Amino acid sequence: MSLVKLPALLGFLLAGFLLEGAGVRELPYLDFIAELGVTLLLFGIGLKLDVRSLLGREVWVTTGGHMALSVAVGTGFLWLLALLGFPLLGDADVGTMALIAFALSFSSTVFVVKVLEDKAELQSFYGRVAIGILVMQDLAAVIFMTASEGDLPSLWAVPLLLGLWPLGWVARRVWRLVPPGEMQALFGLAMALGPGYAAFDAVGLKGDLGALVVGMLLAGDTAASELSHRLFGLKDLLLVGFFISIGFGGTASGHTVLLGLTLLLLLPAQVLLYVWLLDRHRLRRRTSVKAGLLLGNFSEFGLIVTAVAVSSGMLEEDWLVVMSIAVAASFVVATVLNARSDGWLRLARRLMPMHPPHEVHPHERPISFGSARAVVMGMGRVGRAAYAELTRHYGLEVLGVENLPTRVADLRADGFTIVEADAADGDFWARLESTGQVDIVVLAMPFHGAGKLALRELTASDYTGIVAVVAQYDTEVAEYEELGADVVVQLYEGAGTTLAERAADALAERG
Repeated sequence: MSLVKLPALLGFLLAGFLLEGAGVRELPYLDFIAELGVTLLLFGIGLKLDVRSLLGREVWVTTGGHMALSVAVGTGFLWLLALLGFPLLGDADVGTMALIAFALSFSSTVFVVKVLEDKAELQSFYGRVAIGILVMQDLAAVIFMTASEGDLPSLWAVPLLLGLWPLGWVARRVWRLVPPGEMQALFGLAMALGPGYAAFDAVGLKGDLGALVVGMLLAGDTAASELSHRLFGLKDLLLVGFFISIGFGGTASGHTVLLGLTLLLLLPAQVLLYVWLLDRHRLRRRTSVKAGLLLGNFSEFGLIVTAVAVSSGMLEEDWLVVMSIAVAASFVVATVLNARSDGWLRLARRLMPMHPPHEVHPHERPISFGSARAVVMGMGRVGRAAYAELTRHYGLEVLGVENLPTRVADLRADGFTIVEADAADGDFWARLESTGQVDIVVLAMPFHGAGKLALRELTASDYTGIVAVVAQYDTEVAEYEELGADVVVQLYEGAGTTLAERAADALAERG
């Protein structure tokens, strides 16, 4: 897949179908690997998820509105296919068609997060809106599965849910006592699989939903982003099992393949509904279109809903094969569409009217650096030190840019001038009014990918001031220099220089 510039996940999907077609029996541990991969994926989402984003009208109203409209459109489309004589639909009543349309109304959490991670836009506003919608959809799927299986959660679910908040408070404080590095990663895994997956599963709730909730409880902690970064490789490896397992949905026949591929005709309607609903909430065209394209696919939760319906006797078993084909094929279509998202955005800008700047969503309004002469992007330990140095020793008016809400609140309380935004987010640069009066920009983000994205955006904006970047490794130094950074400081080299300077000062004071 890399040779034809398509994501590797499509190769894993194809591998699953080829193995099934060749008569290879599904590996007994594949489902376990797939479940663990999805659990870590949802835990990682929770670590980066601001609960406030779920409360926005653009999330819950869009989720409910899209699900209702999507079910209506999907039911009508399936009724039309039944009139055309498609197999499996000839004897289906309206309730059965609505159930299938409900399964098709979900978007894939796994696919969306993978696309956002590959683009380094997981913290973008359109990415956060999309993930918020996905979380609400997941909750709807859990409610459906609980109701259809007839197994209500245990009474112990009530104290578990009530105890989550104090558990999060205790866990964050214990976490800060854990030594950094591998031990913190192990602590995070223990929280995801213990109080998260195992506890929720034991009381009759979805285990991976528990991992998501526990991740949300730990979100905002200073170590949360580092833990998410550490789990990145392991999660990607385990998700290989998930994508391969989709191909083992059952033996495909001519009519199931035809029907599965025909269902792809619903994808344009799904995208347009998302774009229209988000635009009604006064989001910018970029946000509405990019989120709509991102969510324009069928979901693994649709497969789960279908499997539950099949086991309950509400659907024939062939529908599981149809859904597997539709989900896998939708990933291919969505990959192609998202790769050309900028072209679709240009078309949308010609067709969609622009909202007046004073009427757009508060998170979409223009960003101004004001009268600041220096800007520090990323206000961790390095960023705070740079801010203090530029303010106290050089007398510059400095503005900090930070994306963690808890850190922003703490820094403002300490007297720092801060803008809550993510410099590694394309939306930030699209909303930025001007950098003309800024003489110095310090890029102090913790991850190399974020620094590269910000540096490219600065270059594209024709910024002529000084750009200083912090790098962790020598290879990163070379990359930043190639991209046009004026000053690149290797983190450990800078620490060594400071250490030597302070040791010399201490010796001079003794003398």
